[in-house]
Amino acid sequence: MEFLRRLDRMLAELVSAPATANAMGWIARSLVGLIFVVAGYHKLGAGYAGTSAYMESMGVPGVLLPLVILLELGGGLALIAGFQTRLVALLLALFCVAAAFLFHTNLADKMQQIMFMKNLAIAGGLLAFTLYGGKSEAG
Repeated sequence: MEFLRRLDRMLAELVSAPATANAMGWIARSLVGLIFVVAGYHKLGAGYAGTSAYMESMGVPGVLLPLVILLELGGGLALIAGFQTRLVALLLALFCVAAAFLFHTNLADKMQQIMFMKNLAIAGGLLAFTLYGGKSEAG
């Protein structure tokens, strides 16, 4: 047990170094932000009509799709850049929770269950960015 405590202290010291904290912050923001950039990009062009139809089939007005794309693309890029990290992370977290409850509530379907839990997990990570920010933030 003492070994684990020492290991934890060493890790805390390592990640508290400004260069390490900034690098890890950028990597963490980039990994999470990339999910949204790719999702927003895939809704453009040929994916637009299908996504709009799916939204409509789930009772969500397809007219909201441009806002979804803007949030995913813009929010993802802002998160990666470290621009307004706390605000962007909170908006994306709320979006993930809403998407989980609007589109993935058929928990009898294992894939929908995984998608539901994935959205909640991403929201949890985004809430950590909301709470702690993302090192090397631009603003």
